[in-house]
Amino acid sequence: MKVTNSSTERRTASEYQSGSIFRGCSVESGTVVPMAPSKLNYRISVLTFFAKAHPNDECCGTNGLPLTPNSIGIFGRAQLLKSDVLRHENLCTYLDAIRGKHERTIIVQEYVGCPLSETFIGENNKQETLLRIGYQVLSALAHLNQCGLVCRNLDPTNVMVSRDFGVKLYNYGLYHMTCGGRYVSFPIGNVRYLAPEVLLGSRENVKSDVWSLGIVLAELALCCTLWESLKLSQIIRKVLSLVNTQNVFEKIAREHGRLEMYESMDAGLRRMVEEFLTISPRKRPLAKDALEDPVFDFVRLSSTPTSDTSGLTLVEKHLSLAQLYYLWQLAGGDVQQELKKEGLIKSEAPILSLPNLVMLNGKSISPPKSQSFLHDNRIIFLNFNTLLERLSAIPEEDYLPLIYNTDAYLESPIFKTELPLVIRERDMIYQFHRIVLLNTLLQGYPYTHDLLRSFAAKDIPPLFRGQVWACLLGVVDNGMYERLDKCSPTHTDRQIEVDIPRCHQYNELLSAPEGHAKLKRLLKAWVSAHPQYVYWQGLDSLTAPFLYLNFNNEERAFLSLYKFIPKYLHLFFLKDNSSIIKEYLVKFFQLIFFHEPALAKHLHGINFIPELYAIPWFLTMFSHVFPLHKIFHLWDKLILGDNSYPLFIGIAILKQLKSTLLKSGFNECILLFSDLPDIVIESCVNDSETMYQFTPKSITYRKYALHEEGPEEFDLNYSEDDLREVQAELHPRISVYDLIRLLRDRPASTAILDIRSSLDYRKAAIENSINIPFSSVSLKEPRLDALNVPRLEAYLRRQPTITIIVSVSHENAMLFAKFLVDSDVPCVTVLHRGFEAIYRTDDKLILQTFDYINTLAKHLTPIASFSE
Repeated sequence: MKVTNSSTERRTASEYQSGSIFRGCSVESGTVVPMAPSKLNYRISVLTFFAKAHPNDECCGTNGLPLTPNSIGIFGRAQLLKSDVLRHENLCTYLDAIRGKHERTIIVQEYVGCPLSETFIGENNKQETLLRIGYQVLSALAHLNQCGLVCRNLDPTNVMVSRDFGVKLYNYGLYHMTCGGRYVSFPIGNVRYLAPEVLLGSRENVKSDVWSLGIVLAELALCCTLWESLKLSQIIRKVLSLVNTQNVFEKIAREHGRLEMYESMDAGLRRMVEEFLTISPRKRPLAKDALEDPVFDFVRLSSTPTSDTSGLTLVEKHLSLAQLYYLWQLAGGDVQQELKKEGLIKSEAPILSLPNLVMLNGKSISPPKSQSFLHDNRIIFLNFNTLLERLSAIPEEDYLPLIYNTDAYLESPIFKTELPLVIRERDMIYQFHRIVLLNTLLQGYPYTHDLLRSFAAKDIPPLFRGQVWACLLGVVDNGMYERLDKCSPTHTDRQIEVDIPRCHQYNELLSAPEGHAKLKRLLKAWVSAHPQYVYWQGLDSLTAPFLYLNFNNEERAFLSLYKFIPKYLHLFFLKDNSSIIKEYLVKFFQLIFFHEPALAKHLHGINFIPELYAIPWFLTMFSHVFPLHKIFHLWDKLILGDNSYPLFIGIAILKQLKSTLLKSGFNECILLFSDLPDIVIESCVNDSETMYQFTPKSITYRKYALHEEGPEEFDLNYSEDDLREVQAELHPRISVYDLIRLLRDRPASTAILDIRSSLDYRKAAIENSINIPFSSVSLKEPRLDALNVPRLEAYLRRQPTITIIVSVSHENAMLFAKFLVDSDVPCVTVLHRGFEAIYRTDDKLILQTFDYINTLAKHLTPIASFSE
């Protein structure tokens, strides 16, 4: 394995020969002697290779769809290597897989210590040390096997040894990510270390790695490289010639003139290597079984050396390797640029790759393939100097934030910024503080749920978005996903298989075969968990954001979806959901009249109803309408809101299209929504948030929404008759409770228009309300001055102002609301059940006053009174 790194260090042959192969230590007589502590940094390596291109005559699969590029298949399978389940003390951490141009794949992973091939040189290999190395490699292999993986790439160049003889496997995921080598045109693994059954075609035998370890230990024990002078074909014949050998280790020792060394070897080590090199895979031990061998008792009983952190920087002490790599990218790091600097990516003119001759049968004769497309096993290291310099000014106490007061912390200069969200997400210093903060809060979940909610209201760091969403939705792992049947055939399988290849296929992760398989399991699990519901098209789009953010944690993705749907789409997936969708769209249209009366009148006038364009919006919570990167920012706010928030997102979209819609007829509107123009997502998020905070909750009330608590006396609560009336209305109703809250909290932005008779108004009325008797006005001309009320227009057009109509006749109240809306008065609503809801008399005695209402309505401070 070749290592290059012009920006940090280059190892020379003289360094290896002199033994100074460990940074900060020296080798004397096979013993590592620590030198003066030096500043150590994490080392992150980068390697690259090309996926195998499909033949020109194989452009489509059996389903008629284009074949998925092999590089996407590699990208999808590589995600497992980044998962937490593969975290192990004897495995290097995979950090990233990047898909480049022309089927290029770039792998970023941890690089610890030095390769075994460059560490143990000469005859200084102590047998006890070899057993320690063998034990750690077996631990790594056993963990891989437990996760369903095999290494198949085990050789001395991929066994990394640290200063204290800690061992980690490197590049162990190449076989898995390439689907056993099917996705690449080069062989996986070093032939010298491959088991005979692998050379004969076996693919998934987990014991093959044990043979490879046996060859590695044999080389170390015999202090030589096996068959070093032989050609590749000769090495293959040598390995295959061992199949009839009883004692492979002894035969190898004889062939290399090391028989005396073999015979003088420790009996336990020799026996272990002989077992590893058993020809029959059935008789060869599994890695997990070999770990229990008595020869390793001294390793198990010895204490694990504690890692020395004295030379680490602050960022290394407090942040994980993945977080460090993420910040490196935000600080300007570019993996592909680093590869170009080292010559591992070379740009060539496209014309040089054109075929010289294309025959009538479709075959082409092309120039020889460029050398840059061949497999290159060189690696480079990333330079973290820029990142460390930018973080050097941050004091140590900022790495361990103490949160005494949420508001005060959010008002600190660190977070008090008006920069756009897109810029904040790319600001390395800002994201550093957000990461450090969320590291603390996520460790305390679910006890920190309220704090998480407060901080998420500012923004959510992309690195933690999947975890934070799950926390905000109240997800707690409970093993439910594992118990669900995700394999048995169902009547929905056909529709699921049709939908999946069309779901966000521009996204490399979701278009990979692994993404398809995971999405299918999630959808089948949801259907299995909800027998009362049916599978509707659009459920795949709803699932996609959760899968993308939790690709290596299907349970969290499923539980997030499981919590999300009842909150925002309660009863939407019933077999007959017509009444639920109808109520939802009616409420949406009413809110358009409330916030955008001019636009609502125009759409109503051309009969362009929400059923024609908004059903896909709400059925998929806009995940079918927008690409994923826009959905993330939209759902960051959506998940913080209640079931009414999607309605305001819909209105925010219409606001951006308002100028075009007002000039369009029915056909033009149909065409506009069939190919929705680009929506500025930040404006959409801000507008929806503003409307959501301004609008009283009762105005968005839906009977079929999921209500965690029953309605109180002065909340909105529809009977079935009320529901039929509401669905025929264009203007929303408001509850008594919200009326009281507005008069208490926002009296200057609340206008009460009482359209009862003057006599009734003089008997009892809300303080500061305006009396406009319904019987005395003409509603033919939609002009406010026709009402003959001085300064009424200035009063109603205060920004922002909610106009509430109070009457004893609901029909009259709706007619008057229509008049106001036709006069372009925004934010018009009608008091539910009219004046009778706040005033009742019996024998001329007032039984219900505002003081009484306030007492019942959660002890609100009195804010209005009757005047008699």
